[in-house]
This record gives sequence, C-alpha cells and structure tokens, in this order.
Amino acid sequence: MLCKIALGNVRRAGKDYLVYLLTLTLAVTVFYAFNTISVQVDIAGVTAQNAGMGETLGGVISGLTVFLGFVMGFLMVYANNFIMKRRKKEFGLYQVLGMSRWQVARIMAMETLFVSLAALVLGVVLGLGLSWLMVFFTASIFKTQIADFRFFFSLSAFMLTVGCLVAIFLVTLVFNLRVVARAKIIDLMSASRKNETVHVRNPWLSAVVFVVGAAAIGIAYARLLHDGLPYDGSPDGMTNFLITTVTVVVGTILFFFGLSGFLLKALQAARGLYWRGLNMVTLRQLAAKVNTVSFSMAMIAMILFLAITSVTTGMSLAGVMNENVEHGTPADYSRIITYIGEQSAAELNASSEQNGSGTRYAVTREPIDVLKASALDTVDPDSADARPFDLASIIGRSVQVDVYDSTPLGESVPLVTLNALCEAVDMPLPAGTESADVTGLGLGIMKESDYNRYLRFRGFDEIDLGEDGYLITSDMGATVNDVYNAVMAKGVAIDIAGHELYPAADAVDYEASVFQNAMFGMNSGFVVVPDALVDEAMLPLYYSYFLGDYADGVSTEEGDAYVSAYRRYGDLTDSDGAVVALWGLEATRTTTYESVDSMNGLISYLAIYIGFVLVVACAAILTIQQLSGVADASGNFRILSELGTERRDIAHSVLAQQTVFFVFPLVLGIAHSCVALSVIIDLVELFGGFSIGGAVGFTALIFVVAYGGYFFVTYLMSKGIVHDATLTRRSLRHWGQSPMS
Repeated sequence: MLCKIALGNVRRAGKDYLVYLLTLTLAVTVFYAFNTISVQVDIAGVTAQNAGMGETLGGVISGLTVFLGFVMGFLMVYANNFIMKRRKKEFGLYQVLGMSRWQVARIMAMETLFVSLAALVLGVVLGLGLSWLMVFFTASIFKTQIADFRFFFSLSAFMLTVGCLVAIFLVTLVFNLRVVARAKIIDLMSASRKNETVHVRNPWLSAVVFVVGAAAIGIAYARLLHDGLPYDGSPDGMTNFLITTVTVVVGTILFFFGLSGFLLKALQAARGLYWRGLNMVTLRQLAAKVNTVSFSMAMIAMILFLAITSVTTGMSLAGVMNENVEHGTPADYSRIITYIGEQSAAELNASSEQNGSGTRYAVTREPIDVLKASALDTVDPDSADARPFDLASIIGRSVQVDVYDSTPLGESVPLVTLNALCEAVDMPLPAGTESADVTGLGLGIMKESDYNRYLRFRGFDEIDLGEDGYLITSDMGATVNDVYNAVMAKGVAIDIAGHELYPAADAVDYEASVFQNAMFGMNSGFVVVPDALVDEAMLPLYYSYFLGDYADGVSTEEGDAYVSAYRRYGDLTDSDGAVVALWGLEATRTTTYESVDSMNGLISYLAIYIGFVLVVACAAILTIQQLSGVADASGNFRILSELGTERRDIAHSVLAQQTVFFVFPLVLGIAHSCVALSVIIDLVELFGGFSIGGAVGFTALIFVVAYGGYFFVTYLMSKGIVHDATLTRRSLRHWGQSPMS
C-alpha cells in the first residue's frame, strides 16, 4: 500500500522532482563516463605507448569522483529541500488521516529510492553512450589511432557510480527523516501559509553598499594585476595574495548585497521605465529576496569563476604543450650535467664537515664529456656479464654545448642580468620574475664555437660574431623574448671582461635556441660571445647540454630501451675525487611526447570534469532557489491575476527576476576570470606561447549546455507554477465562488 502511494506521488509530483532527477541523472552520467577512462585509453591505443597511463588517470579520476560525490550529495539535499517545502502540507495530511511518522518516513524513503533508481538507469544509459563517444575524444587527445573499437561496459565504473549514488541517497534520506521526526503536524499543515520574514533595506543604503562592493572588486583586480600570482611562495607574496583574495570575496558579497537597491534607485530615476508594466513589482521582489540570496549569489559567482578559470587554463595549457613539443624535441636523446658553483661548493663542504660524510665539493672549469662520463657507469655490475654503459654505441650524430655562469670566479654579481637589460630598453621585468634577486637573474654565457657546433648539428647556418659581437638565445615565451628582441634591435652594448660587445642580429633565433628535449621552453637566456672572452673573464661552468640522434641501425625503440634500462644518476667527480657536477635531466624524444600526451589527457579530463560538475552545481542551486521563490510567490501571482494582470506579463516578470539571478553571477564570474586569466597568461608565456581561443569556445559550450539548460528548465517550470496559480484563481471566479470560500 505504501509503495503504491509512493509511486503515485512520484508520478503526480513529477514537476517537483524534475530538477532533482535531472541533476542526479547528470551526476550519474558524468561519474560513470569519466570513470571508464582506463577502458577508454586501452581501446584508444594509449596503453600500447604508455602502459601506466590508464591506471594513473583512473586513480586520479576515482579519487576526484569521491570528492565530487560529497559535493553532489549536499546539492541533492538542497534540491530535496525544495521538494519537502512544497509537500509539507501533504505529509501533514497523511498524519492527520492516521499514518504514523514511521509510515510517512517510509513513503518518503521509497519516493527518493524510486527517483534515484530512475536517475541511475537514465544516467548509466546516457553514460554508456557518452563513454563510447569519449573514446574518440581520448584518441584525439593522446594522438593515437583506434585499431579495434568495441562497445563496452565497465563494472568498476558502475560500482563506483552506484556507491556515490547510494551515499547521496542516504544523505538525502537522513535529511528527510529528520524533517519528519522533528516537525509537528500543525507546522506541516500550515507550512504553505508561513512566509519568511523579509526586511527590505533602504534603497540608498543598498546603493552605497553596491558601490563599495564594486570598488572593492576593482581594488582587488588592480592588486592582482600589479602583484601577480605568488609563484615563488614567498611570505610577502602569499600575504598580498591572501589580502587580494579576501578583498575580492568581500567585494563580491557586498556587490550582490546591494545590487537590488542599486537597480531600484537607478530605475526609479527613470520614472517612465520604472512605472511601465510590472517593473515596479519585479524590482520590489528582487529587493525583498536580497536577504536570502546575496551570499549564495556571491559564492556562486566565485565557484563559476573557479570553473571558468580551471577549464580555460587547463585546456589552454594542454594546447600549448601540444604545440610546443615538436619545437622542443631537437634530438632523439638529451642529457644535462649541472656543475657545482662557488657558493654551493662552500655550503656543501660546510655541511659535509658537520655530518662527517667526508665528501668534498669543488668548482671546475673543465667541461665533462657526457659520452665518456656515461661509460664510467657499469651495467649489471653484480653479474658475470658486467660491462660499461656504452652510450656512444647507440648514438650517431651528437653535440655537446657548455654554458658558463655569468658571475666570474670570486665575484658575486653577474656580468649580464635580465634586470639591466630591461632597464637598458626601458621595459618592465616579465611577469613572474619581479621578486627574483639580481644574482638569480644572471644570464648564461656560451662560446661561439660551441654554438656553431650546435647549429651544424641542427642543420642551421653558422654565425660569425667577429671580435665585438654577441647574440642572445632563448626558447621562452614572448614576455621574455620581447625584452631580448628589443635589446638586440636597439643595439644595447654589454661588457664582458672589459670588452664592449654589440648585437650581431636584430632578434632572437627562437628555433636555434633549444638545447634539451622538453615540453616547455627551458632556455631562459644564454649570451653567445667570442671564445676568448669566456676564459679571460674567468667564468665557471654552469651546464653542459648533450644532444644526440640514434646511430644508423639503432631503432628508436632499441635506443629508448637501452637508455631507460641503464640510466645513470648521481655525482660526477674530478681526478682528486671531489664532486664537481651532478647528472641532470635526461629525456628522449619519445618520452617527451609521451609526457605531453599524458599531461594533455590528465589536464583535459580534470578540467572538463571539475568544470562541468561545478557548473551543474551552481546552476542547480540557482534553479532550486528560483523555483522555491516562485512557489512561495504563487499567492501574489493570484492577486495580480485578480487585479487584471495578464498571465504573460507575470511570466515576463518572473523571467526578468530569474535572468538577474542567473546572469549577474555569471557576468561577475567571467569578469573575475578575465582578470585572473590575464595574469596566468603572462606567467605561462614565460615558458611558451599561450592561447585561450579554443579553450574559451569549449568553456562557452559547457556553459551553454549546462548553465543555459538549467536556466531554460527553471523558466519552464516557473511558468507552469504561474499558470497553475492563476488558473486556480480564474477557475474560482468562473464558478462564481468567493476567493475566501
């Protein structure tokens, strides 16, 4: 019997359950589809290139799903609150007719169960289709070919989805039981006649609060644009960023707190517009709602800001890495040696004496040959087949480029600094470098002969600097290279060992500035000078870069397998046993491409997953707020209808209010995102070009589908509530009954 009542209630209250069902269905769809990622990468052929990618992505997505499941659980409680508010009188009537609270609770539990099961079925069906489509999306991200597409069902993804749905169901059920257990029959029966106590604020005060909030937001924008992001983690930077964050949050709250009063005063000044149609009623209702929605609208604006920024930045970063990887992989194999500097040697020796390790550190001016140093390592040292690690056996063409520190031995200030170059061309330091000290901004120095060997290896024309020429190399983004290009175009002179040098070109050769395999720009600026000046200036070694292509007869797979199986790490010593250098980064062209593909996939999936769920959460909260408000105002709609107001005009008034509540948080969230993205773009451009064009279009698509869809559903359901309210009143009038009868 109770089951039959519950089924009938679900069918009868279908409109009330629509938002709950829609949101829960979307959650199930997204949870299932994204948690099939391990199967998707297998079908897309990704695991053939990167065996651990499926497990890595699957683990990250599963952990994120649990977190988002909690978020959706509380959202469902919020959605269920709207349903309960609409049906309190009905539940009270059940108790008046003789049902116990336990029986009413069972009816509510079964209703929630039926809707949850419907959402599970619909969500899994939609999730299946979405997961199959996502296989092609996965293949495009990882740049693989689908050799054998098949339809699939992931039991693990289904079980995780069911687990999240059960958790959401239990949270909702506990909330419902709590409402029934604590509510009195008289309260349930009179719930529809109880209205929230509303205090309409002074319009002038609200307008002032609005202006103060807008000013606070403007100040936060100015601070962020001036200070940038605290990329270095310095205490001052973190403090300034915290102040900026608090300022924009408080400003956003005040902005919405005074929004209705500002609109009211602005339109009251335009009397012809204020008294037209139902504009006065619309504005008064907006002003009355500010008590309950100002804080939630501010939080929605901030969440939308996070969603827009995360999706746009994530997709853009993925695109940048994808575009830069070909430029950033000049050889089959690359390796770096990092040399010990004077200051580092002194600090390490002091530490060694304290802990009694006996290790000595020293500075060397003799470059270490990467191929010879690699042979010092032993392959299979504990076996009878022990042999040297013969890197030269798999390498054909190769080149080693040595870079020197621009701080001479015994000195503390570099000969060439980014600070000085910026001052010479009257340009500010690039974003993200302002807090670095002068020593940290010293440019590396490279010999002309080394650079010409590199150019020959790359197939480029050699250079001739003469006695007084120099070049700057850099594969960084425009924020850094624009400074170097201006320096060279204006003929800025630099001093090396008492010799004035002048640019031998007008701009940086971006293509001829890559000295290691990497997905981002890694050469922040090396100055190429005549060989003799490096020795004359007593410059210590900084880095050695080795680039090599595999020898004829050595396939890419064989070469990659050899270096990956016998990588050498650790210290490099001189003839006296002192540590003078360390093995640095090693990368093959293949591993660099695989890293880019992995990062592309991880960033893209996380950005889309997080962004979509956050947008759905915000849109659902707004939908529930507006539907609850429209339901509460149904009596007002009946009065307006009795006074002769057309139903169409009432619906337009509701649409105007809902447009404000949906659009204003979105507009402010977009404004926050534009400012934040401008800072992020400047920072990321340090390492390469950064374009947000495609990502903006993708983000807009998410908002049109999710956010716009909820707005459309909200208006349709609100229009139905208005129709029912005015229809009841007109029916009474048609039969000649008194409104109070």
